[in-house]
Amino acid sequence: RVPVLADHPLVRGPRFRKLKIGAGHRLDVKASGVFVLGIGHGNMLLTDLYNCHLTKVYTVGGLFGKATDDFSDTGNLVEKTTFDHITREKLERILAVIQGTNQKALLMYSNIDMKTQEAYELAVKGLIRPMGKSPPIITAVRCLQFALPEFQLEIHCLHETQQYLRKMVHEIGLELKSSAVCTQVRRIRDGVFTVDDALPRTQWNLQSIQEAIQNCQLKVETELEKTL
Repeated sequence: RVPVLADHPLVRGPRFRKLKIGAGHRLDVKASGVFVLGIGHGNMLLTDLYNCHLTKVYTVGGLFGKATDDFSDTGNLVEKTTFDHITREKLERILAVIQGTNQKALLMYSNIDMKTQEAYELAVKGLIRPMGKSPPIITAVRCLQFALPEFQLEIHCLHETQQYLRKMVHEIGLELKSSAVCTQVRRIRDGVFTVDDALPRTQWNLQSIQEAIQNCQLKVETELEKTL
């Protein structure tokens, strides 16, 4: 629990009673990385950004050889398996199948006639996205590191949850006739926001927050104008 500092003797000035802070795409307690917040009028921009259905990018760590009840390496152990037969080529073959299947789903939920000029122009700009709610969709996935039993993936996705990504690691293990658990889920991009835009805990002060808002303002306006 965190102490409430509003009544601390070193806190000065009147309380903010109408300052609203809203959360963007959430991160669960086992995940880390970019977490977007809206302050004041920025809450309306959060809604607009949500309606853009922007891609999020994660680095996801995995460990072959065991399975747990919650697909993470901290869960209760369910089974252990061998993994010596797994190669990077076999893993990348599975990733290609996952990406191909999800590309078909992306086209289906985008409600765009793929034979039109509009579809071609959107594809060139990388703007083919679901127009509404859809199941989680993986738009791209690649292997960043492979050193048995560990591996790391970069996953570009829409409408996902972090638990969905952990389950994906588990299913990759099954496809490779083994098992796997997720060791890390880190969001490195949320739409226009990247790790470089994020403020570490040591910079949670008024000046740094104001500068962060000003630095991101043009990127947000440009993306909203382009997409909406």
